[in-house]
Amino acid sequence: MRLVVEGLKAVLLNDLGGQGVDEPLSETGFKQAAAAGIFLNNVKFTHVFSSDLTRTKQTVHGILEKNKCCQHMTVKYDSRLRERKYGVAEGKGLSELRAMAKEAGEECPGFTPPGGETLDQVKMRGIDFFEFLCQLIWKEADKKESCSLETPSNCLATSLAEIFPLGKSCASKFNSDSSAPELVASVLVVSHGAYMKSLFGYFLNDLECSLPETLSKSELTSVSANTGISLFIINFEKEREVKPTVQCVCMNLQEHLKEMTETC
Repeated sequence: MRLVVEGLKAVLLNDLGGQGVDEPLSETGFKQAAAAGIFLNNVKFTHVFSSDLTRTKQTVHGILEKNKCCQHMTVKYDSRLRERKYGVAEGKGLSELRAMAKEAGEECPGFTPPGGETLDQVKMRGIDFFEFLCQLIWKEADKKESCSLETPSNCLATSLAEIFPLGKSCASKFNSDSSAPELVASVLVVSHGAYMKSLFGYFLNDLECSLPETLSKSELTSVSANTGISLFIINFEKEREVKPTVQCVCMNLQEHLKEMTETC
């Protein structure tokens, strides 16, 4: 079974927002969310998930209100998609976090401030959500098949191939191989920088995700910019013992922000 997961980072505060600082978007943040929505306005989503923090809620609604076919979709808010918890460092600047780490004889990002989450804890939250998502899609596909309903057509794949610059080179991978599983879901996930970096690390290291040749090493290790967009194609089986195969189409894409940068 094949699905597409599109991860998008919410607009992040300059300070460490974490989970405890639940501030709304700035004026720039609303503009960036709208720009992402315009960029994605032709993409047909079957599911939309978001962190339940204010900045992600506002970001996802800024995206959907620009979408031509998904404006009224129900967003499922999930606390497993929250940003890493930074404990006593929340609301402080990154320089202060680095100073705390230095004082403790450690380095960022591996340092865990008092009351914060370890990187392993963040990773386990990501794995838990990912496995839940795969099982949800499989159960829904099973239900549709048993009710003799049609599964989503290749319009899902077409909408992606038309929108993503890097997706065009992968269009044939969606449709040309008749033996390939049908694309059954196109999922939008809106979360946070450190969380998504951890989840993508799981894709890359644990699931041995294949990467586009154009992706640089710095892009693999960096935290996404605000509203950076990443697209993954995932093939999976119902049995949990069978490891999913993951293909990265693009990571931390920022094409939609070019016009904003040029007008500043």
